[in-house]
Amino acid sequence: MAAPVDLELKKAFTELQAKVIDTQQKVKLADIQIEQLNRTKKHAHLTDTEIMTLVDETNMYEGVGRMFILQSKEAIHSQLLEKQKIAEEKIKELEVEASYCFNLKSAFNLKSVIF
Repeated sequence: MAAPVDLELKKAFTELQAKVIDTQQKVKLADIQIEQLNRTKKHAHLTDTEIMTLVDETNMYEGVGRMFILQSKEAIHSQLLEKQKIAEEKIKELEVEASYCFNLKSAFNLKSVIF
């Protein structure tokens, strides 16, 4: 009689352990993506501050693939602001996902399966 219970317990434990590992990987991935988006946002902000010091009539080149396109300062400025806004929105989404996964990970208490 003890053998079926032990097998069920072992199966439940391995399933829970797999879920915990999966959740930990999701949290790590979200953290890496948040760091990358923060770098992107900071880069866009620094570029924008440097561009704003130039004269308003200044035309600039924007890199697109392997070529450069001549654009106005205002167009570049609006693109950089949009890039910052998108990065901020994605960061918020990833933080919500990471907190959910972290809460889920803490809910998977391995000791509760054993006892």
